[in-house]
Amino acid sequence: MRRKDRLITDAETFSILEKGEYGILSTVSSDNEPYGVPVNYCLINGCMYFHCALEGRIIDNIRNNPKVSFCVVGKTEVLPDKFSTKYESCIVQGVASELFGEEKQLALEGLIRKYSEDFVSDGLKYIEKLKDKTRAFKIQIEFISGKARK
Repeated sequence: MRRKDRLITDAETFSILEKGEYGILSTVSSDNEPYGVPVNYCLINGCMYFHCALEGRIIDNIRNNPKVSFCVVGKTEVLPDKFSTKYESCIVQGVASELFGEEKQLALEGLIRKYSEDFVSDGLKYIEKLKDKTRAFKIQIEFISGKARK
């Protein structure tokens, strides 16, 4: 990291990751074309989880190369008089793998708990009804860094 004065602690970095509403998942195609897409996600036991359609660019790219990058931007505030911005962000690098069975269920339930915590009972029924119409993936975090201008 170029600006060492902006480096934040691992605890602060994981807090940004845990609290983030969404992140940008970046993958690479077989033609070495980058692809970044916003996705909802959850963090469980130090791993990230997300779901997607049954087919598409995310899946094609992960099949080609399971190494991914994931970026989350937390709170921001433009500082017009300083020609700058207060911000907090983190970047994850890791390996994505598709989930099946109990681990897929765990991921889908984690997403329900994060985004619909007041509707978990209905969410579990929703998962049961539609779990075969979605795929779920885990990102095993290999590297994480965070920075902020406070």
